[in-house]
Amino acid sequence: MNPTPSDPTVQPVPAAVTAQVDAADSTLSNPRRAVIALGANLGNRLETLQGAIDALEDTPGVRVKAVSPVYETEPWGVDPASQPSYFNAVIVVKTTLPPASLLERAHAVEEAFHRVRDERWGARTIDVDIISYADVVSDDPVLTLPHPRAHQRAFVLAPWHDVDPEAQLPGAGPVADLLTTVGREGIAPRGDLELRLPE
Repeated sequence: MNPTPSDPTVQPVPAAVTAQVDAADSTLSNPRRAVIALGANLGNRLETLQGAIDALEDTPGVRVKAVSPVYETEPWGVDPASQPSYFNAVIVVKTTLPPASLLERAHAVEEAFHRVRDERWGARTIDVDIISYADVVSDDPVLTLPHPRAHQRAFVLAPWHDVDPEAQLPGAGPVADLLTTVGREGIAPRGDLELRLPE
């Protein structure tokens, strides 16, 4: 039986592990704050975004602390008429995972929802991008931090500003100022849609 996007192949985390991670929120030293952008323009977009949020929450060492409103946006880097529109959101997590491990989990979530990487800026069931990780600045080609195009993308900046109006993009400045510079053309808030913060 083939899994569907509403039935991702992300393995559940044992209750004992979840309990340990919950305890780690206060007992592990120095959990880091990371910002993750989510986007989907194929299939049931809202359901896929929520599934990705839940899968990240089920990751040992990751706790989802804030979930943004949903925005509907034009595809980036291609003719807007060539693809369906995206649903985009941003989540803020606290994590004890190092950046490379968090990236591995992001890729695992994409694979669970059948993300295909055939072309740059191609349509996709889900995109899970690490936008920032604490104050880390790195030009590592595997994971550049902060995300090298975040400061140009209203579909990242607007939902991030919604959940954290005082947010700073390391090396680039206040998210509010970056959003003012970029503007909100091509993105529309979807007040009729809502993503849940995992319980």
